[in-house]
Amino acid sequence: MSDILRRGRLASVPDEEIINFTSSMNADKWIFKADILVDLAHTIMLKERKIIKAEDCKKILEGLLTIKEEGIEKLDHTYEDIHISLESRLIDMVGEDTGGRMHSGRSRNDEVATCIRLTLRNELLLLMEDLIALRNTLNDISSENLDTLMPGFTHLQHAQPTTLAHHLTAHANAIGRDLERTMDCYKRVNLSPLGAAAFASTGFDLDRERTCKLLGFDGLIENSMDAVSSRDFLIESASVFANLMINLSKMAEEIVIWSTSEFAFIELDDRYASTSSIMPQKKNPDTAELLRGKSGVAIGSLMSLLAICKALPLSYNRDLQEATPNIMRSLETTRASVRIMNGMMATMSINKENMAGLATAGFTTATELADTMVRVCDIPFRTAHQIVGVLARGNGEPTLGEIDAVAHNVIGESLSSRGLTEDMVKEALDPVLNVSKRNVIGGPSPDSMERLIESSRERIANDTEIIESLIANRERAIEGLFCEVEKCIDV
Repeated sequence: MSDILRRGRLASVPDEEIINFTSSMNADKWIFKADILVDLAHTIMLKERKIIKAEDCKKILEGLLTIKEEGIEKLDHTYEDIHISLESRLIDMVGEDTGGRMHSGRSRNDEVATCIRLTLRNELLLLMEDLIALRNTLNDISSENLDTLMPGFTHLQHAQPTTLAHHLTAHANAIGRDLERTMDCYKRVNLSPLGAAAFASTGFDLDRERTCKLLGFDGLIENSMDAVSSRDFLIESASVFANLMINLSKMAEEIVIWSTSEFAFIELDDRYASTSSIMPQKKNPDTAELLRGKSGVAIGSLMSLLAICKALPLSYNRDLQEATPNIMRSLETTRASVRIMNGMMATMSINKENMAGLATAGFTTATELADTMVRVCDIPFRTAHQIVGVLARGNGEPTLGEIDAVAHNVIGESLSSRGLTEDMVKEALDPVLNVSKRNVIGGPSPDSMERLIESSRERIANDTEIIESLIANRERAIEGLFCEVEKCIDV
């Protein structure tokens, strides 16, 4: 039997169906580059701890670099996973007496956990950059639309006048929280399980802190049993992705609604639209619809991870092999969705006139009229609410005379007698003045929005610095790893 893993304990080989059922090779393509890095770091540490000879270390490292250049396509995909396939290829290249020493003090259990963390770490950094780009786009559009009136909605019913800036900065805030969650999640992903071996560590005198540093991790998962068996970092990451996709799906839903003839607030760039195979006039917001639908991928992946990890006894169980495809699918979908949303928002056309024209439809200025009654006439808000509620049954915006008539029925006197004037009514019914009066923190007034956008830009600048620092730390560590590889080879 040529299989380096099965030739000892097992006397027969599985058939093709069993191989296909148990193999993780398709998902392992995701962690191939990380597996090379883990092997390099582990081999250097073994040499430094005098567990393997310098000459063997040199040959192993040279072989690993060759495999790295050849790519995963050159490996034997009949093996059950990338780790054994890679090790088998190395042994073919340098001989078992040398290549067979690389796995000393290590198990596939700590190896795969390390590879997943390395790969996910890189993807999280890329997602952070994608989120920064989307936040910048939303802020840019908002700053250009401080005075762009539109109706605000509750229950998808016209509620109060607001601005496009107010609406989009709400989404930008949500995306900002998604970034914070991603950055916080990164801290628990970027920890090293390497050196935990199968679960009970090893009798070899390993230096776990050395491999941790070589691979650019922030620290160790110290308990060796926890190190190989925990996948809570995947559940947490998938939860972050699901939350982000739900926020994106809200934006996608609004793009779909705003693109309709009934709203006509925006028009998507042709790149993000499709047409009908039978109705030639159609311009469909298919990309937004697909993004909305793809939130189900992230939600489903989270549910799958929760189900896979539920009630597993310590320590490692093969069930965990099924976790990798789910985090891959969720991550790929989420990152693509962020970029697509950024593109749709950056290139869409905004119909400002139509937005402004509908800003007062459905008596959206009713709240300000009630507030005016409270301020001028010294009546309780609940009484003003009743008066305006009765007026809302009619058609169009009420006159002072109509207000007085309803007030007589409610409180027994006119509001004009309490100081309400026609000019005050007109001012209350003006959507521009409605917006400008709402100058409290976070309100839709242009001044308030300018402050919010400026504050958001400052947070983005700070977050960008943090992300750049994380990327630099990772790159510095990997560059240092390859420097150590060169030293070992050049000896």
